[in-house]
Amino acid sequence: MYDAFAEAVMNIGEAARQTGISVKMLRYYEEIGLVRPALRTYSGYRVYQDKDIATLRFVRRARDLGFQVKEIATLLGLWCDQARSSAEVKAVALAHVVDLEERRRHLDDMIGTLRHLAHNCHGDARPDCPILGTLGADGPVAPPAPRRSVVKAGFAAAV
Repeated sequence: MYDAFAEAVMNIGEAARQTGISVKMLRYYEEIGLVRPALRTYSGYRVYQDKDIATLRFVRRARDLGFQVKEIATLLGLWCDQARSSAEVKAVALAHVVDLEERRRHLDDMIGTLRHLAHNCHGDARPDCPILGTLGADGPVAPPAPRRSVVKAGFAAAV
């Protein structure tokens, strides 16, 4: 148990406010072992010290950059390891960039498909709708064929 009077500490609600992480997520991160369990008062309440807040802010910033929990655990380990090389950290960051770029390509495909379907929907009183027809069809939704550019007399035109 922790003596709450030994130094200034904060409760879970204040820790949540200071880090931007919900109380529920603070408990979850502790439960899965991403962060060490909070110290407890004699009455069982969680208490957080400055180093805990710094760790939680690190987690929050990593989440804001889209890192997954497993990657954050790796980054936390590297952050705490003063003997690590920055090359290790860079490798994790660049691998994440590759993942983000792949997700962006996937999102761009989805946007293109939805724009294509919406463009081909009359949006009137008729019941026919290519959007619903595509969603209800067998098989995966295929993105529209990419538009190719044709250069004529120095001007590019999409066909």
